[in-house]
Amino acid sequence: MRLGLGANLPQFLLLVAVNALVGGTLGQERTVVPLLATRTFHLSGYTAALTFIVAFGVVKAVTNFFAGTLSDRFGRKPVLIAGWLVALPVPAMLIWGPAWWVIIAANVLLGVNQGLTWSTTVIMKIDLVGPARRGLAMGLNEAAGYGALAVTALATGWLAAAYGLRPAPFLLGAAYLALGLGLSCLAVKETRGHARLEAAQHVMADGGLSGELSTRQVAVLTSFREKALSAASQAGLVNNLNDGLAWGIFPLLYGRHGLTVAQIGVLAALYPAVWGAGQLATGALSDRVGRKWLIAAGMWVQAAALGLVAWGTTFPTWALAAVALGAGTAMVYPVLLAAIGDVAHPAWRARSIGVYRLWRDGGFAVGALFAGVLADVFDMVTAIWAVAALTAASGLLVAVRMYETHPRSREDRPRPAALSGEPAVEQ
Repeated sequence: MRLGLGANLPQFLLLVAVNALVGGTLGQERTVVPLLATRTFHLSGYTAALTFIVAFGVVKAVTNFFAGTLSDRFGRKPVLIAGWLVALPVPAMLIWGPAWWVIIAANVLLGVNQGLTWSTTVIMKIDLVGPARRGLAMGLNEAAGYGALAVTALATGWLAAAYGLRPAPFLLGAAYLALGLGLSCLAVKETRGHARLEAAQHVMADGGLSGELSTRQVAVLTSFREKALSAASQAGLVNNLNDGLAWGIFPLLYGRHGLTVAQIGVLAALYPAVWGAGQLATGALSDRVGRKWLIAAGMWVQAAALGLVAWGTTFPTWALAAVALGAGTAMVYPVLLAAIGDVAHPAWRARSIGVYRLWRDGGFAVGALFAGVLADVFDMVTAIWAVAALTAASGLLVAVRMYETHPRSREDRPRPAALSGEPAVEQ
């Protein structure tokens, strides 16, 4: 058993493929479900129309937390398989659901699926590659997931334009689920042993620093106490708040200005496509230039892109905004995960990732509620401007609070509060 991307390349690439299927399973909803809310179920209020995102975000966030704990206790592979099994009814519920509550219930199951499967593929890749190529590993993981999400959003938009909102778009999701479950059962191998190997090496290299922490201690560190971990957690929440806004509000805004379903599908796909492809570069770049300023700059680029969405009224303007929003998100998404991996001890890293993803994916629910209420009280444009301001403030908080986490050298590496017994020092 060895650590490193080259030493574990076949299994790593298999996990990249599995995470692409995870992203595609989510992508079946991006274009079509917001339109189902208004055109099939005739929901008039924005908050009501976005309840499916609230349900998804809350459940996925909580499941992320338990995914890390369960994978430490029972192993990564059983948690991955369980995530696929939970989602098997989802396509049928989306296709034949006679009432909106059935769509919400499908998104509860989808939230469990995404929390278990995506969290576990992240943890397994970090297990395999070790500390040296962590940013590249997270870039590849997130690029696969969001690239597949983008392709699926585009494909479902075309299918919906040609054959209607149901059932054709959701047949893709059924195929992804079957293939993901098959690969996870038959081909994916357990990686918990790699984490134990790194933990042993980590302890020897760092002079016996303790990795024995309770889950409560890990949660407090990641959420509030440790500067880099807590800064990453809030940035992750705001980042996915933006994604919840883009998922739920943007298709309705585009439709109100007369765009066709096919055009809405293109815009729904363009943002995650740039996001997915961009992570191939930004994850590896963070291994060279560090994490902090990529994250802060990415939040500011997202804020500017949201402002352009609010200002625009035409397809070309929104396409440009989608590209900018995807680029900003790519600067942030894999780098936040890499930063968590930098700071967290291998013995409790899976739990720290789970806590971070609890905060991050809670942003879906916060974004849907925040944007929905503002859109109902004022209008959609006001909601988008408010989220843009919040995103800019989040980038400022990263710039002020977070220290550089990338271990360019052992001497320059910050000692986390839980390991050194002292508060982490700004660098």
